[in-house]
Amino acid sequence: MSKNIVVAIDGYSSCGKSTLAKALAKKLHYIYVDSGAMYRAVALYFLRNNVDTKNHEQIEEALKNIHLNFHSRDYETHITLNDEEVSEEIRQMPVSEKVSEVSALKEVRREMVKQQQRMGQSKNIVMDGRDIGTAVFPDASLKIFMTADPAVRAKRRYDEIHVKSPDVTLEEIFENIAHRDYQDTTRAESPLVRAQDAIVLDNTDLTPEQQLQFALDRVEAIAGH
Repeated sequence: MSKNIVVAIDGYSSCGKSTLAKALAKKLHYIYVDSGAMYRAVALYFLRNNVDTKNHEQIEEALKNIHLNFHSRDYETHITLNDEEVSEEIRQMPVSEKVSEVSALKEVRREMVKQQQRMGQSKNIVMDGRDIGTAVFPDASLKIFMTADPAVRAKRRYDEIHVKSPDVTLEEIFENIAHRDYQDTTRAESPLVRAQDAIVLDNTDLTPEQQLQFALDRVEAIAGH
């Protein structure tokens, strides 16, 4: 098997990128790096500390004080922000509403890309996000670009967060997803775009098991199993 395989999974929000990436990493015993969680953690820090996203000095200063780490517990990947476990809090609506704005900032993207590339230098990893196959790892061993019908994505996201946030409506979620799609695809800094050599995975009608098999088959073809 070849060494240091990087699997880049990009795509629209609420397509199940993280679900697939986690399952794939677990099955292959690779390290899972959730880039979306990294941007959400930065957004959380900005919210807590009232960082003005139009003030470049404040942004640069804030980034110096943000230390992110991933660790596994019970086969789950958790993220810490300055040693505080924030895996649950970063999934709440205030962060969801802030994350596209924060991740569009070039200073933030530069810093996160640096941290992500460091993680991928010495290990077999699976990483998901918006620009992994284009900006972070343009030479990734395998690139998958995920998409799904927006109504299906909204329903999945609603089912996921309704338990913890019962006041949230499906309409709100749908609008949030549409807004994030627009921001993600039109931003100046590393917009969401499919890499030319990425394999498209439309999972509108696929089960998680079918998606996992789709990805496994392609990794195994590369790894020479």
